[in-house]
Amino acid sequence: MVDLMVDQELDELRREFLAESADKVREMEASVDGGRSMESIERVTYLAHQLKGSGGSYGFERISSEAAEVEKAAERLLQGENDVLESVREHVAALRDEIEKQAKALR
Repeated sequence: MVDLMVDQELDELRREFLAESADKVREMEASVDGGRSMESIERVTYLAHQLKGSGGSYGFERISSEAAEVEKAAERLLQGENDVLESVREHVAALRDEIEKQAKALR
């Protein structure tokens, strides 16, 4: 009985994490699509870094690795490599897809 309660509580925390992650990804998409100001790309890097660190804590290794790819690509963009913008978009889309997949699995 205790194990069931712990599992239910963990699943609730994981659902909350995924909901917050989806919000962060929407913000990343808006930042990338809305313009490429230094501040917006720095925000993408920051959000990706947060997801990279916390994804694994909840058992979402794929979310963590996709967020790491977003972070790396955004950092390259900040360094002036303008040809990586599409890569940032692709990684953000892959991150969004993985979050949606995991959220469906927890329903």
